Amino acid sequence: MKANNALIAVAMSQLGTKEIVGGNHEPEVLKYYKEIGHAWVKDDETPWCAAFMNWVCLHALVPMVKKSQRLRARGFLDWGMTVNVQESKQGDVVVLWRKSPSSASGHVGILIGWSMDGSLVYLLGGNQSNQVKIAAYSSDRILDIRRGDVNRDFIFSAKLGAS
Repeated sequence: MKANNALIAVAMSQLGTKEIVGGNHEPEVLKYYKEIGHAWVKDDETPWCAAFMNWVCLHALVPMVKKSQRLRARGFLDWGMTVNVQESKQGDVVVLWRKSPSSASGHVGILIGWSMDGSLVYLLGGNQSNQVKIAAYSSDRILDIRRGDVNRDFIFSAKLGAS
Protein backbone atom coordinates (compact mmCIF):
# COMPACT_ATOMS: atom_id res chain seq x y z
CA MET A 1 0.00 0.00 0.00
CA LYS A 2 1.40 3.39 -0.94
CA ALA A 3 1.55 6.29 1.44
CA ASN A 4 0.45 9.06 -0.93
CA ASN A 5 -3.11 9.55 0.31
CA ALA A 6 -2.09 9.42 3.96
CA LEU A 7 0.65 12.02 3.41
CA ILE A 8 -1.75 14.40 1.69
CA ALA A 9 -4.43 13.98 4.38
CA VAL A 10 -2.05 14.71 7.25
CA ALA A 11 -0.40 17.65 5.48
CA MET A 12 -3.76 19.17 4.53
CA SER A 13 -4.76 19.17 8.20
CA GLN A 14 -2.03 21.77 8.76
CA LEU A 15 -2.90 24.14 5.89
CA GLY A 16 -2.56 27.74 6.99
CA THR A 17 -0.11 27.12 9.84
CA LYS A 18 2.36 29.99 9.60
CA GLU A 19 5.29 31.52 11.39
CA ILE A 20 4.69 34.33 13.85
CA VAL A 21 6.58 37.50 12.98
CA GLY A 22 8.76 38.82 15.79
CA GLY A 23 9.94 37.24 19.02
CA ASN A 24 7.06 34.80 19.44
CA HIS A 25 7.07 31.42 17.71
CA GLU A 26 4.25 29.33 16.28
CA PRO A 27 3.54 26.40 18.66
CA GLU A 28 2.51 24.17 15.75
CA VAL A 29 5.89 24.61 14.05
CA LEU A 30 7.70 23.90 17.33
CA LYS A 31 5.53 20.79 17.70
CA TYR A 32 6.85 19.47 14.37
CA TYR A 33 10.41 19.64 15.70
CA LYS A 34 9.55 18.16 19.08
CA GLU A 35 7.57 15.20 17.77
CA ILE A 36 10.27 14.15 15.29
CA GLY A 37 12.95 14.16 18.00
CA HIS A 38 14.44 17.65 17.67
CA ALA A 39 12.87 19.49 20.62
CA TRP A 40 16.04 21.57 20.96
CA VAL A 41 14.79 23.80 18.11
CA LYS A 42 12.95 26.64 19.86
CA ASP A 43 12.08 29.05 17.04
CA ASP A 44 10.06 29.09 13.84
CA GLU A 45 12.80 30.84 11.86
CA THR A 46 14.90 27.66 11.55
CA PRO A 47 14.08 26.22 8.11
CA TRP A 48 11.27 23.75 8.75
CA CYS A 49 10.16 22.16 5.47
CA ALA A 50 11.94 18.88 6.29
CA ALA A 51 10.75 18.92 9.92
CA PHE A 52 7.20 19.35 8.62
CA MET A 53 7.57 16.51 6.09
CA ASN A 54 8.94 14.16 8.74
CA TRP A 55 6.10 15.13 11.09
CA VAL A 56 3.65 14.38 8.28
CA CYS A 57 5.30 10.98 7.76
CA LEU A 58 5.11 10.24 11.49
CA HIS A 59 1.38 10.98 11.63
CA ALA A 60 0.66 9.22 8.32
CA LEU A 61 2.32 6.06 9.69
CA VAL A 62 5.04 6.32 7.05
CA PRO A 63 8.72 5.90 7.97
CA MET A 64 10.60 9.15 8.52
CA VAL A 65 14.13 9.73 7.24
CA LYS A 66 16.92 8.78 9.66
CA LYS A 67 17.14 11.13 12.63
CA SER A 68 20.40 12.77 11.57
CA GLN A 69 18.72 13.85 8.30
CA ARG A 70 15.29 14.96 9.59
CA LEU A 71 16.08 18.67 9.39
CA ARG A 72 17.46 18.46 5.84
CA ALA A 73 15.21 18.52 2.78
CA ARG A 74 17.85 16.54 0.90
CA GLY A 75 17.53 13.82 3.56
CA PHE A 76 14.51 12.69 1.54
CA LEU A 77 16.79 11.78 -1.38
CA ASP A 78 17.41 8.46 0.42
CA TRP A 79 13.75 7.93 1.44
CA GLY A 80 11.36 5.57 -0.30
CA MET A 81 11.98 4.84 -3.95
CA THR A 82 12.63 7.05 -6.96
CA VAL A 83 9.74 7.68 -9.33
CA ASN A 84 10.23 9.19 -12.77
CA VAL A 85 8.23 12.26 -13.77
CA GLN A 86 5.98 10.30 -16.14
CA GLU A 87 4.97 7.89 -13.35
CA SER A 88 4.66 10.51 -10.61
CA LYS A 89 1.38 10.74 -8.75
CA GLN A 90 -0.27 13.15 -6.41
CA GLY A 91 1.17 12.50 -2.95
CA ASP A 92 4.70 11.65 -4.07
CA VAL A 93 7.47 13.54 -2.28
CA VAL A 94 9.46 16.03 -4.36
CA VAL A 95 12.94 17.21 -3.41
CA LEU A 96 14.10 20.50 -4.92
CA TRP A 97 17.48 22.21 -4.93
CA ARG A 98 17.94 25.67 -3.47
CA LYS A 99 20.80 28.04 -4.32
CA SER A 100 22.27 25.54 -6.81
CA PRO A 101 21.87 21.85 -7.71
CA SER A 102 25.17 21.02 -5.97
CA SER A 103 24.57 23.01 -2.77
CA ALA A 104 23.48 21.35 0.47
CA SER A 105 20.33 23.49 0.52
CA GLY A 106 16.99 22.15 -0.61
CA HIS A 107 13.24 22.11 -0.21
CA VAL A 108 10.82 19.21 0.13
CA GLY A 109 7.08 18.96 -0.34
CA ILE A 110 4.23 16.74 -1.46
CA LEU A 111 3.32 16.64 -5.14
CA ILE A 112 -0.12 18.07 -5.82
CA GLY A 113 0.14 18.56 -9.58
CA TRP A 114 1.87 20.01 -12.62
CA SER A 115 1.23 23.01 -14.83
CA MET A 116 -0.17 22.16 -18.26
CA ASP A 117 3.23 22.59 -19.91
CA GLY A 118 5.12 20.79 -17.11
CA SER A 119 7.26 23.82 -16.32
CA LEU A 120 5.84 24.16 -12.79
CA VAL A 121 5.30 21.64 -10.03
CA TYR A 122 2.75 22.38 -7.32
CA LEU A 123 3.79 21.24 -3.85
CA LEU A 124 1.98 21.07 -0.52
CA GLY A 125 4.57 21.70 2.14
CA GLY A 126 5.76 23.54 5.18
CA ASN A 127 7.84 26.70 5.20
CA GLN A 128 6.54 27.76 1.80
CA SER A 129 6.46 31.55 2.22
CA ASN A 130 6.72 30.81 5.98
CA GLN A 131 3.57 28.69 6.09
CA VAL A 132 1.95 25.39 5.20
CA LYS A 133 0.41 25.90 1.78
CA ILE A 134 0.42 24.82 -1.84
CA ALA A 135 3.01 26.69 -3.90
CA ALA A 136 4.39 26.51 -7.45
CA TYR A 137 8.07 25.85 -8.16
CA SER A 138 10.01 25.56 -11.40
CA SER A 139 10.20 21.90 -12.37
CA ASP A 140 13.81 22.56 -13.41
CA ARG A 141 14.66 22.56 -9.68
CA ILE A 142 13.58 18.94 -9.10
CA LEU A 143 16.36 16.73 -7.76
CA ASP A 144 14.18 13.67 -7.29
CA ILE A 145 10.62 12.43 -6.88
CA ARG A 146 10.20 9.77 -4.18
CA ARG A 147 7.41 7.41 -3.14
CA GLY A 148 7.14 5.78 0.27
CA ASP A 149 5.17 2.96 1.83
CA VAL A 150 3.15 2.83 4.98
CA ASN A 151 5.07 1.51 7.97
CA ARG A 152 4.01 -2.14 7.78
CA ASP A 153 5.88 -3.01 11.00
CA PHE A 154 3.86 -0.45 12.94
CA ILE A 155 0.55 -1.58 11.43
CA PHE A 156 1.40 -5.25 12.02
CA SER A 157 2.34 -4.64 15.66
CA ALA A 158 -0.79 -2.54 16.17
CA LYS A 159 -2.93 -5.37 14.82
CA LEU A 160 -1.21 -7.87 17.11
CA GLY A 161 -1.84 -5.63 20.09
CA ALA A 162 -5.50 -5.27 19.15
CA SER A 163 -6.20 -9.02 19.28
